[in-house]
Amino acid sequence: MDTSPNVPRWTPNPTRDENNNSTHDHFPFGDSTAVPPPLHQRSISSMSRGSMESVAITMPSGDAYKTQDSMRKDRGILLTWEDLCVSAESGKGNNVPILSGLNGFARPGEVLAIMGPSGCGKSTLLDTLAGRLGSGVSQTGDILLNGRRQKLAFGTSAYVTQDDVLMTTLTVREVVYYSAQLQLPDSMSLADKRKRAEDTIDEMGLTGAANTRIGGWAHKGISGGQKRRVSICMEILIRPELLFLDEPTSGLDSAASYHVMSRIAKLARREGMTVVAAIHQPSSEVFELFHGLCLLAYGKTVYFGAAKDTSEFFASNGFPCPPLRNPSDHFLRTINNDFDKEENAEARTTNAAQAIQHLVNSYKSSSHAQKVLQEIAEIRQVEGAAVSKGGQASFLTQSLVLTRRSFVNMYRDLGYYWLRLAIYIALCICDGTIFHNIGHSYGSIQARGSMLMFVASFLTFMAIGGFPSFVEDMKVFERERLNGHYGVGSFVISNSISAIPYLALISVIPGAIAYYLTGLQRSVDHFVYFALLLFMCMMLVEGLMMIVASIVPDFLMGIITGAGLQGVMMLSGGFFRLPNDLPKPVWRYPMYYISFHKYTFQGFYKNEFLGLTFPNNQVGGSPTITGEEICREIWEVEMHNKWIDFAILFGMVVLYRLLFFMIVKTTEKVKPMIKGWKFKAPKESTHDSNSGSSP
Repeated sequence: MDTSPNVPRWTPNPTRDENNNSTHDHFPFGDSTAVPPPLHQRSISSMSRGSMESVAITMPSGDAYKTQDSMRKDRGILLTWEDLCVSAESGKGNNVPILSGLNGFARPGEVLAIMGPSGCGKSTLLDTLAGRLGSGVSQTGDILLNGRRQKLAFGTSAYVTQDDVLMTTLTVREVVYYSAQLQLPDSMSLADKRKRAEDTIDEMGLTGAANTRIGGWAHKGISGGQKRRVSICMEILIRPELLFLDEPTSGLDSAASYHVMSRIAKLARREGMTVVAAIHQPSSEVFELFHGLCLLAYGKTVYFGAAKDTSEFFASNGFPCPPLRNPSDHFLRTINNDFDKEENAEARTTNAAQAIQHLVNSYKSSSHAQKVLQEIAEIRQVEGAAVSKGGQASFLTQSLVLTRRSFVNMYRDLGYYWLRLAIYIALCICDGTIFHNIGHSYGSIQARGSMLMFVASFLTFMAIGGFPSFVEDMKVFERERLNGHYGVGSFVISNSISAIPYLALISVIPGAIAYYLTGLQRSVDHFVYFALLLFMCMMLVEGLMMIVASIVPDFLMGIITGAGLQGVMMLSGGFFRLPNDLPKPVWRYPMYYISFHKYTFQGFYKNEFLGLTFPNNQVGGSPTITGEEICREIWEVEMHNKWIDFAILFGMVVLYRLLFFMIVKTTEKVKPMIKGWKFKAPKESTHDSNSGSSP
């Protein structure tokens, strides 16, 4: 058991390890993993042949490293950031600093770890480097790629977020294979794409779980750590030149964390990939895999340099790592001041806040900081190659793959359509039995209108039941869209096409039950029109909920919003209040013409009443009343062809999809503009992310 006193503590004259005072030609990352941290050195003679081979793979050095390094610079991306500051707007209108004056760089073939206590700005720095800062946050400073001011593009970078957003109904193999088909170019054969997917699954140790579903509320699936590895699999399929990882080892045990990070490090060397990972608490073995370390404390740089030199830096400033302690644990414990108040009663020389300030000041005046600035200056002087967009699947391929994936997801998700189908059947049985054999009396006129109103209003209203499932799809879409896997157009087309069979099923089966139990017009053409109009209403409401989901991403607020919109349209549709009686401002113009219920009611009325004759009970009138007279005088229907109402609804379906497309695209364009207007900085950031995917 570690019985050493609590850190931070101050040691005025620390003893340094003389064996670690050598200089490094490739500061800060050049030989980082060639030697483990000083307090954790292992005897080379004690290593087995297998472990020596492992070390040889993960720790290149000498001339071999120099050769590899020059190759990486030619084909990889040098990422640099200088005087980087990020601030967020507070409720009082002031800017609260999150990151302050950070400098650093990441090189091809190497893994740079960003570490620090919770809330220190790790994820913010990662988001800033990837160009993913949200609205309400401003940044200043330079972020350069190969010494140039340029944008990221698809195939250039990939980002594994902290949250694992995956389709819960798909298996691990399906998730990775669909992703390979979406991202890899059409020039690759399907067999090559499948092999790339299988190799990636094997690299992440997921072969045993390849046929297991991701899992969600209705089905137990893989563990959280396995989901993390699936997320990594999806982003390394294209072998990006620049890979951002946010907490890649969260949910993994120490052995899995080591294997995952070692394979990422191996992949980085083999492919010349630049890897930047925000990591919370790596084990000592994982820490040895890092080439460089950026240690943050509350938005300030405590240390930036070779990971293996961090222990020496801390020791030289009076915070040596105790024997048998994980270096990363020691660093984080030293610079975490969240529990200073709790530990004030304990005997200690200095608290964490003082330690942080001392380390920050020491780093600023150290040779480490100067070498970082020198390296950035050299990279600026020698501009590398411009970053170009990688190959990608065509728009048609993406649309087909997304349609197939969405169809499978809808089939397996009980809440998407199957539960709704069961509820619709139950409701239509109730509707059909209440209005059973409605007959052709004068009173059946009102009964027919009421039955058709129920179908047009409440059955379509129930379409919002699939909104939670669609919100989950939207989360997957947003993550994949940000990484440039495909465009908005592919998503809209695939979602619309894949939903058609299920909506047709929901329209025909419950619709037939209600239609024939009630005893409406028996001819096939009348039922076909009835089912088509109901199907078009379902499609329209799905489009409406897509628009709601793009504006209100929370599913509970989205359901409330969608229900409110449909309620307003229902009231102004011409049944509860006849068209000529609607107040002209707002409700008649424009709400009556905007409401899709208007065209649904009128289409249903014309389809049912035209061609029928009913007895007339009105005093002084003719003994019978025709369906045309009923439509014109009782329901105040506009007497154009019923297929015009169908065509208008079809046009509204297309319009709603286009509105969703435009809202998503406009949001992508407007957010950076709003951010630029909102935050006026003397030195604008020179880098942002652009997925470069198709529309």
